[in-house]
Amino acid sequence: MKRGQLEASLLTLVTLGLVAFGLVMVYSATSASAALRNGDPAYFLKRQAGYAVLGLILMVAVSRIDYRILRRLAPVFVVTSLALLLGVLVIGQSVNGARRWLTFGPAVFQPSELAKLALAVWAASYLTRKRPPRSLAELWRPLGLLASVFCVLLLAEPDLGTAIAILIMLAAMLLVAGTPVRTLGAGLSIAAAVSLVVVWFQPYMRVRLFTFINPWHDAQGAGYQIVQAITGLGSGGIFGRGLGQSIAKLNFLPEAHTDMIFAIIGEELGLVGATALVAAYSAFAYAGLRIALTCRDPFGKRLAAGLTVLVCGQASINLAAVMGLAPLTGIPLPFVSYGGSSLVVALVAVGILLNIAGNAGAKRASVPDRSRGDGRPRAARARSGGGAQRPRRAGDVRRVAGARRGAARS
Repeated sequence: MKRGQLEASLLTLVTLGLVAFGLVMVYSATSASAALRNGDPAYFLKRQAGYAVLGLILMVAVSRIDYRILRRLAPVFVVTSLALLLGVLVIGQSVNGARRWLTFGPAVFQPSELAKLALAVWAASYLTRKRPPRSLAELWRPLGLLASVFCVLLLAEPDLGTAIAILIMLAAMLLVAGTPVRTLGAGLSIAAAVSLVVVWFQPYMRVRLFTFINPWHDAQGAGYQIVQAITGLGSGGIFGRGLGQSIAKLNFLPEAHTDMIFAIIGEELGLVGATALVAAYSAFAYAGLRIALTCRDPFGKRLAAGLTVLVCGQASINLAAVMGLAPLTGIPLPFVSYGGSSLVVALVAVGILLNIAGNAGAKRASVPDRSRGDGRPRAARARSGGGAQRPRRAGDVRRVAGARRGAARS
């Protein structure tokens, strides 16, 4: 089988399966409560299906465009993302005290989702042109500085979950690029210390942190959401109550169709359904990392690793939060939770991975040429002398043999 074809097929099947499963679970989590309020039971399903169609169209389109084009567009993506993150703080729609969304008629867009993709492309491009950072000073300029600017804008929304996802993604890309583990660990430790300081001075973040430590202490207040999630998740047993039979979604569990949807999955489909979902993300991680490992283009390798960890890292954070193993951060479950921006950007990321697997990443190797002024890669080829391919003449062989006998006599 052609290199990358198996991984691409597995990635496609898992992605389509998760998207279809997500549509079913979004309908299950929202239809009953909408019917009780005399609303449209299929309202969220229709919107999510529309975003899914758009995302799948973009996924197919991106998978057919050479991913190397993204390298030239990386600065444009970064500048656009920064402008949108600044714009959302000024004119963004406020929901539950957070400004994370821009409204364009019936469509709602979350700039932080585009910021993840833009930073992944820029970081892959930078780590291909330059040697990987080997000290904290090199790690800070410019990669750490740019990441800090993004994180500050995200925390101003506030959106701690996306900031965490970005740091995890960058850490994976740096590790693949060759940054020493000691340097990477020191950088992440500093980021964690700064994050704790920020959390301490943000009241709602501080409440979430203490609630995570003991949610049952205030089960009817700050800990209500996580207590209801754990209760619903545990009540499903081995095989669950049955699809559509959740009790927690009926005005007990807030945001059941967004970042808490895994609790509904566990209640309705039980341990079997939850395990199957985890297995699907594990298969996604395997296919994505295999694409990164087999890619011979440095830019494609780093980008594939970053996008894979971005999707699976968000899934891990979401699952851990719903099970009470990590604080709630508001990160949706990729492909499954309700949310148009998250779904579309995740599908675009899959399209890039498919292109890396089946296009130039597997056909032609390129290596960074740091001797060039523009730092562009050059195709790997034999040296111009061609000495390894040109057959030696008989006289050459005799001269070598004579030289060896002369050296032996001396």
